[in-house]
Amino acid sequence: MSLFDWFANREKSETANQQHQEREIADGLWTKCPSCGVLAYTKDLQVNQMVCLECDHHLRVDSNERIRQLIDAKTWKPLNENIQPVDPLNFRDRKPYKDRLREYQGKTKLKDAVQTGTGLLDGLPVALGVMDFQFMGGSMGSVVGEKLCRLIEYGTNECLTVIIVCASGGARMQEGMLSLMQMAKISGALERHRQARLLYIPVLTHPTMGGVTASFAMLGDLILAEPKAAIGFAGRRVIEQTLREKLPDDFQTSEYLLQHGFVDAIVSRIRLKRTLAQLISIHQPFYPINAGFTFEGNLSLNTEQFVVHKEN
Repeated sequence: MSLFDWFANREKSETANQQHQEREIADGLWTKCPSCGVLAYTKDLQVNQMVCLECDHHLRVDSNERIRQLIDAKTWKPLNENIQPVDPLNFRDRKPYKDRLREYQGKTKLKDAVQTGTGLLDGLPVALGVMDFQFMGGSMGSVVGEKLCRLIEYGTNECLTVIIVCASGGARMQEGMLSLMQMAKISGALERHRQARLLYIPVLTHPTMGGVTASFAMLGDLILAEPKAAIGFAGRRVIEQTLREKLPDDFQTSEYLLQHGFVDAIVSRIRLKRTLAQLISIHQPFYPINAGFTFEGNLSLNTEQFVVHKEN
């Protein structure tokens, strides 16, 4: 064997060992913290609400995990599960919008970037919407707007506290103006909820940006945020180029927004459920506990002219 062949075989062996080690780490048993780099046992992280045991970094979680963390076991009842997005503009970027939707629906097993429903939070009935960043960056299209609008209207009719967990890059560009119209539609539903003297609490997680921040994320009676979450409208680089100024290092973080009065409290995910229950109890101390919610009919009122979706 030549010296060249010996080095080639050695390199192949090292590459194979490296790939084998990567497969062993990536099998789901261990999770690497993106902040401090520490490997943690995934089950320990799940017990700790997916918060790093070393540095308290809040790892990103999907909507199913978020529902499990907030809603009492066996009390979750989804609403409007069968609403699906369509492609009204026949939009195409690197691939057709229809293909992109099918791709993300296959990956996430969701119809779109939000789950809505009712359940008990520490025994208190709530209407909960949870955005999922894994579905096209949690972008707000017509289906997200319609599902959140129906959730809010259902909460208003049933006298429920509405909670929306925000995680989004903003409005969905593939639906153009139709996605931007959802900002006004959801804001109108929240105004009717406010007029009914009912509680609405948005929970801002990493990241909450764009049209979501410019509408329902900042319209809460009490606005909560997770630690070190990125919250803003335009991106940092765009703002710096527009103002021609260097922005602070902590700009557009939940801590910066708390300091300047844009959010009411920063709450660790570990204490979030209990904090929400306390706030709801203070607002409505004699809240009737009723797990047997029912939903019949169409509660979208006069919003049908702004709806771009289909139902099975």
